[in-house]
Parts: sequence; C-alpha cells; structure tokens
Amino acid sequence: MKYGFVIPVYRHGATLEAVVKSLLAYNFPIIVVDDGNDEENRALISGVAEKYSLVTVVTHEKNGGKGRAMISGIRKADEMGLTHILQLDSDGQHDAGKCERFMELSRQNPEAIICGCPEYEKDAPKSRVNGRKFANGWIHLVTLSCDIKDAMIGFRIYPVAPFISMLKHTLYIDGRMGFDIEVLVRQYWRGVPVISEPVKVFYPADGISNYNYFTDTLRVSGTYARLCLGLIPRIPVLLFRKIKKANKKHE
Repeated sequence: MKYGFVIPVYRHGATLEAVVKSLLAYNFPIIVVDDGNDEENRALISGVAEKYSLVTVVTHEKNGGKGRAMISGIRKADEMGLTHILQLDSDGQHDAGKCERFMELSRQNPEAIICGCPEYEKDAPKSRVNGRKFANGWIHLVTLSCDIKDAMIGFRIYPVAPFISMLKHTLYIDGRMGFDIEVLVRQYWRGVPVISEPVKVFYPADGISNYNYFTDTLRVSGTYARLCLGLIPRIPVLLFRKIKKANKKHE
C-alpha cells in the first residue's frame, strides 16, 4: 500500500505551508492542486513546492472547483503509483493529527473509504452545523442506510483504483461543492465500504470561505436530486445488501 496526500487549493495559499508542514513526518508524496489561483496565491503555492521536496503541484489555469481539483489530484496519484490518498483542505480546518488514525483504519480495511465525521467546536456557526444535519438526512435516504455519517467533510482516505474505476463508469460528477457528496454516494452504490471516524473541525474567525450560499446550495440541491433519481434502479441491490448485512449480525 502506497499512501499520499491530495490538497486542493483555491485562495488559501497563505495557510498551505502550515498544512504541508503538519504532514511532512509521514514522508508521503503531497499533491497540491492549484485550482486557478491568482498571482499572489500561486506564488505562495510555488514557494511551498520549492521549499518541500515531497510536494508536487498540479496546476489548473482556470478555477474549476474543488471536485475537478480532486479528480486531477487523484489522477496524478494514480500516475505516481499511489494506492490510497488522504484528502484534506488547505485552510487548516481539519485536525491533521488524525491522519495516523485514518491510515491505521485504512491499512486494516484497504478496500474501504475512511471518511471523517466532524466534531465541532462550541463556536462553530450553527447555520453550518444545522445545515449539515439536514444534508446528512438526504444521504441516509439515497443510500438506504446510516453507514455514511457525514458526506460533506473533505477529510477522507480514498482507495485510488475504485475511484478511477468510478470515473470511467460515470457520465457526470459535480465538479464543485456537490463533489464530496456525490463521489461518496456513488462509490457506496458500487459496493465500496465506508468507515466513519470522528475528526475535529475548526472555523477560524478570519478564515476565507469559498462557499457561495446561493449558487453552491443550488448545486448541492441539484446533486441530491440526481442522486435520488440514481437511487431508483439501485433500490433492489441496496435492499438486498441491507438484508444480507442484517442477517450476518444475527448469525
């Protein structure tokens, strides 16, 4: 098993170095995706790449969104021969100290996605926390299960091969804020196990958010609508899987 990190970056060049430094002890490749940043942020990204030999930069000339950045990063990981990647954000929101625990779970379950389940600080915006609860209710609907505790957090380990296979067999995947939700659900539909693990999430008071409450909420809503339609032909398989799992528990 060969691990690496993928970090999509848009407007968070100033916080990237701290995130990269928190990962150096693992001595794994760090793939940074410059998703169409301005000159100032691009210079900060280049500076980090020059300073740390583990960093490889993939550059998008125009901003394509987090999803497209992640797809480019995972394709690069596949080219580099990596079998698993840990995705995390470049703004320092995620507790990088949990990387070791996530990798431990991944080594024990190499076929599974290890997905973060956010633990919020007391000062976390209630709108985000409540919005998350609402969104996760839809996740339980489109998977007919509670196996996925949270589908929006960007701190997770993907096995690379199933991800690449999913891309080859999927006509359209949202390239922006609906991406994290959609790829998790689609891989779950394809039989990839999902294991949830708590991770602390921080919201710095002076942090820069790339979330547009109007356009991105519409996008996420559209993603759920497509997933609801996609669920219909998969209901028999998901129900069979659910019954099989329940029977195993009673053996």
